[in-house]
Amino acid sequence: MKLSYIKEKLPVGKATERARYLLGRDGLLTSRLFEGRRLRRQLALKNREIAALKEELARRSRGPAATRMPPVSPDVFFVVGHQKSGTTWLMKMLDAHPEILCRGEGRPFGRNFRQKHKAGRGGYPPVSLYNAIADSRGLRLWIQRSVWTKRDRLDEHLNNLTRLAIEYFLTQELVESGKRMVGDKTVLLTPDIVEEIAAVYPEAKVIHIIRDGRDVAVSTMHHIWNQAEDRGGHSRITPAQREKREAYWKDPEGLIKHGGGIFPDGWLRNYAAQWKRRVGKTVEDGPTLLGQNYAEVRYEDLLARPHEELARLLRFLGADAGEERVRGCVEAASFEKLSRGRRRGEEAPDFFRKGIAGDWKNVFTEHNRREFKEAAGDLLIQLGYERDESW
Repeated sequence: MKLSYIKEKLPVGKATERARYLLGRDGLLTSRLFEGRRLRRQLALKNREIAALKEELARRSRGPAATRMPPVSPDVFFVVGHQKSGTTWLMKMLDAHPEILCRGEGRPFGRNFRQKHKAGRGGYPPVSLYNAIADSRGLRLWIQRSVWTKRDRLDEHLNNLTRLAIEYFLTQELVESGKRMVGDKTVLLTPDIVEEIAAVYPEAKVIHIIRDGRDVAVSTMHHIWNQAEDRGGHSRITPAQREKREAYWKDPEGLIKHGGGIFPDGWLRNYAAQWKRRVGKTVEDGPTLLGQNYAEVRYEDLLARPHEELARLLRFLGADAGEERVRGCVEAASFEKLSRGRRRGEEAPDFFRKGIAGDWKNVFTEHNRREFKEAAGDLLIQLGYERDESW
């Protein structure tokens, strides 16, 4: 822009006269002023670039854990199964693999799940992560009223936020582990777990471990006994249950024959119905909703052929399934190691109690057989644990 044009456009006044004087000096002062500003802007930009480079160098010097988030979404999977179906055992085998981080139970799913939680107690979260997000009144109000949301898509927003939260928490641990895929041991808190996974994390792979429901019931009853409050655990048991527990520890065979068995009245029927609802729906939803991202394994097959079954699951996940690698994972999670020296079949009041299949035959009374058969006998046949109802 020419100086003569600037002079003509300036309004009349003392300040204007001063400006005209300055501009009249061949524009030298103005030129220097503009140049100084340009240099200061360039210097500030360079300082920001230098600061960013220093931060990047510091981040890299701290190692990969300092990144906190990988450049792309990690490979995520979920090991699902009913309580006491071998989920922890399978989790430990997978976690022993150098490519896989597998922990639990984080309870990411179970939108409607919540349980009573005693203040000051440890243990698992009293609600699922999905429930914590979906049940947040403040969050729901924000979504329904914010200019940044489609207010008629509340469930979609909640699902997406749950997905982001799950990936965030799993990724934090994955980056620090140096492994490349991460999985959560996701117990079937409700029958809808796989349906929720398909809605929230449809590309995730799911391994469903299934165990004979009768053995599940036996193992659960012992778990309740072993984790009772009077033993420092979290389970509340009635005086009648405590009496059965003490009688079993003193004389197992005597309790089965003359004491009515290990289960409280009505407990087994209700538990069998719960097992049927949760496992039955998962067996239906898995192939239908997840297709090739769903795989099943039987607890009994994992006992009989651990190397073969684990190799199949590792190939399903896309991890190294070489013979040496599989052997290392199986040995790392052997019953002897998990039980601190006991052999399979040697019973102890421990989380890893006995580690066998078919123990229900040593425990069920005739009344117990009828109860379970009436509540869930058809699912036993569907899963191949029985041919008919004559057991």
